[in-house]
Amino acid sequence: MTDILIRREGQAGRITLNRPQALNALSYAMCKALDAALRDWATDPAVTLVILDATGDRAFCAGGDIAELYAEGTRGNFAYGQEFWRDEYRMNARIAEYGKPVISFIQGFCMGGGVGVACHARLRIVGESAQIAMPECGIGLVPDVGGSAILARAPGKIGTWAGLTGARLGPADAIHAGFADRFVPEADWPRLISALCATGDMGLIPDLPPPAPSRLPALRAEIDRLFDAPTLAALVAGLDQQDSEFAREALKALARVSPLAAACTLEHLRRLGPTPDLRHALSEEYNFTHRAQAQSDFLEGIRAMIIDKDRKPRWRHARAEDVTPDEVAQLLAPLGPDALTFSE
Repeated sequence: MTDILIRREGQAGRITLNRPQALNALSYAMCKALDAALRDWATDPAVTLVILDATGDRAFCAGGDIAELYAEGTRGNFAYGQEFWRDEYRMNARIAEYGKPVISFIQGFCMGGGVGVACHARLRIVGESAQIAMPECGIGLVPDVGGSAILARAPGKIGTWAGLTGARLGPADAIHAGFADRFVPEADWPRLISALCATGDMGLIPDLPPPAPSRLPALRAEIDRLFDAPTLAALVAGLDQQDSEFAREALKALARVSPLAAACTLEHLRRLGPTPDLRHALSEEYNFTHRAQAQSDFLEGIRAMIIDKDRKPRWRHARAEDVTPDEVAQLLAPLGPDALTFSE
């Protein structure tokens, strides 16, 4: 399929997302093709490493193709989304656990489903245009595709802040927060990729300083203080009492997201703790996403942000304090026989 280019070049398996007109949004078919290539190459002795990249200069991948999910979900076909998420999460785990080095090259927007493809690789390279984010709360979902595990492992409460607000992380911020490993100027990528394909030698990858330092160390104390709250309502109240630019920007961001999704995200990250196993994080995410179409703000969020683009979602709750602990617990509860498994 032309939306994803899969081939062998020298010693490398090459996977290139190729929907630049759609910001390389990841469709279900692309997800399955990517996973099939990884399975095929796992036992191919001619493939010593895998390179993930994308065409176009605007985005590595701006997320999953949620228009597909909306179309099926509004018809009542919730099984489509449930199967998509199940197979996507298994693919995310395969990338992270792959027996051969996987290297990702991230330019432009890398959000949601793009994070699930790029940011579980063994070595994650960002260019100067990279903007990595987990903005799922803005469409009524929790950060998923294993992104919650990266958020939970971030220093202090940086992951909680980034997950709730959907903050975009440039190259240095992405490295500091644990979404990326190294910076390489994008002009150098073609030469570097050619060398990797020819030699399979990861030692050729330089470790260069990003074009600007991370802003996160200077914000760390304020983030840790203001985003260490037991509930979303308490967190919002704490921000509202502050007179700082950071607090005002955070409140603006939280005013745009689904209170239900944000409350569930806060509790989900709290339950994961600072060192979560990726499979466990994916399984816990699936508890929410399996129910999302019927019981959360997800379909309304897509309508407002992607389909009608009126940016006026009618969330189930107007305020953070309106979300009850029982609602959060219900959406995050174990699924029993519908739980995510990782069997082939």
